[in-house]
Amino acid sequence: MRVSVVGGSVVPDPVDELAEDVGRLLAQRGHTVVCGGLGGVMEAACRGAKDAGGTTIGILPGEERDEANEYVDVSIVTGLRHARNALVVMNGDAVIAIDGAGGTLSEIGFGAVYDRPVAGIRTHNLGALDRFRACKTPEAAVTYVEDES
Repeated sequence: MRVSVVGGSVVPDPVDELAEDVGRLLAQRGHTVVCGGLGGVMEAACRGAKDAGGTTIGILPGEERDEANEYVDVSIVTGLRHARNALVVMNGDAVIAIDGAGGTLSEIGFGAVYDRPVAGIRTHNLGALDRFRACKTPEAAVTYVEDES
């Protein structure tokens, strides 16, 4: 399946490592990583997926495919800036949110709108949101979205 990995565009090392582990685990289990294609969580998840031989898709905010991080296999330009967040979520069968701020919160919300299971690691506390589960580890997050998709 395709899993949208969303999160902060600038993150500290522990978050970077979590995102890389999520991407690696998704690829090891045969899933494609979909993300916003830029830095931070997006780049780390793509790096982890590529390290494990996986495929990555970046749905970019601008109009230039070369804006994507070096680990994106397929770049899709939108020219939509943050409005592209809906497309990032729609192109995944599930969402894993790691860290993040307002943009990540919108993607979690779109996950609910489009009835996607959403696993959150070190992100917004939205326990009351249907199909949202806070997870402590990459393994728990990936297992949750696999079980719920």
